[in-house]
Amino acid sequence: MTADEPTDTPRDALPPALPPTPPGGDPADVIADETHVPEIPARHRARGISQRAQRRLEIGSNIFVTVLAASWIAAVIWGEPRTVAAADPLSRATRAIGASLTNANAPSAAFITDAMVQSLALRGASGKLLARFETPGDLVPGDSLPAGTHLAATDPASPRDTVPAASRPAGIWRLALAVGNAIRPVADFSLITMRPFDEKQRGRIGGYMIGSWPGESGQPMRSRYENPRGFIEVTLANRDTRVSEHFRLRDFLTKGQENVWPKYLVLEPRLIDKLELLISELERSGVRVEHMAVMSGFRTPSYNAGGGNTAGRANLSRHMYGDAADVFVDNDRNGTLDDLNGDGRVDTRDAKVMADAAERVERAHPHLVGGIGTYKACCGHGPFIHVDTRGYRARWSE
Repeated sequence: MTADEPTDTPRDALPPALPPTPPGGDPADVIADETHVPEIPARHRARGISQRAQRRLEIGSNIFVTVLAASWIAAVIWGEPRTVAAADPLSRATRAIGASLTNANAPSAAFITDAMVQSLALRGASGKLLARFETPGDLVPGDSLPAGTHLAATDPASPRDTVPAASRPAGIWRLALAVGNAIRPVADFSLITMRPFDEKQRGRIGGYMIGSWPGESGQPMRSRYENPRGFIEVTLANRDTRVSEHFRLRDFLTKGQENVWPKYLVLEPRLIDKLELLISELERSGVRVEHMAVMSGFRTPSYNAGGGNTAGRANLSRHMYGDAADVFVDNDRNGTLDDLNGDGRVDTRDAKVMADAAERVERAHPHLVGGIGTYKACCGHGPFIHVDTRGYRARWSE
């Protein structure tokens, strides 16, 4: 269960910006080119339309499209905004749309939708999250969007059709920006609707064994130990879905039950965000990271209690709550930690390079504070570090 290298979006995959108006030219011609106004076929001349009349028809069509475009821009930019707090990113989102639509040299619509997602913090502090997890009926947050604009979910098989939250079953959907009747899919971002927690019956969902959380006993638990909100359904078809630039769903699956599908996963975006920030911090400090392996991600309560090597596991392990992972840098993909400090050996000093970087991440992003532990090589694995987002500082080493 490892993460793959990121796939960069090629530059030529983005549509070009609007070209500048040529000297002495008609701005309507530029808008017509970008909006693909159809050229009047030459066959009209055979029906009695002169060249002069044809030219008038073309100009009229261009003016009509220009007026429509201007009206749409005005509706987005100057429409009555929703009531939001002063700190909300409404002005940033509005400026992003307005500048992108009105500037002839602005980037394409793909940039507009990505700017929207960035303004809503869906990409996380790292800017590299590629998925949001929701329970059935959840609304995609969009209070800070301009009036007439909202975020929606679309079926990957039919990206122009939105799927209402109330009728969205468990599965993976595409995020889209809806402005009036126009739908703009957001590149590389998924909405993942989870199965409700209460679908687990007698410790299972279908044939997949999960077990029980302590909170199911009826005893009051602290908030960080409450039952998970739901389960991500992972199938053979969707297991490679990216949840961030460097990680996929399959990287966090519990070991075991290899032939049982679908599998079920608890995963918190805070953890993924922290791991992406860890990679960025390592690279900033001069450590090359092409591949970060996840040795252990989510553990079902059943596996945590009796699966694999249970030595050193806590009964209330954060792994059961989807916000913990045991990781190591493995650029050569040989299944063990690389020599990160350049001393020619692989030991806990290399793990400490990772732990120190994680410490710096927490100082810069206090909302991601949690546990950081270093582990030596043992029992068939090399050194690694544990990272979690439990909500308070915890440190240990082995």
